[in-house]
Amino acid sequence: MTDGYDCYQNALAERINGILKLEFLHKCKNLDELKDLVDESIVIYTQATSKCEFQDC
Repeated sequence: MTDGYDCYQNALAERINGILKLEFLHKCKNLDELKDLVDESIVIYTQATSKCEFQDC
């Protein structure tokens, strides 16, 4: 969940958590593999959202 009380931000955070659990939790053999996939997902998300700041995405 997010720090604020914005219901849209909380919904987005919960959706991302659900996707991470669904996609990664059962596919990973150990905690290190899970951490690597989550780190990679964060980089991809950050790059995608930073591009949207300057464009209409």
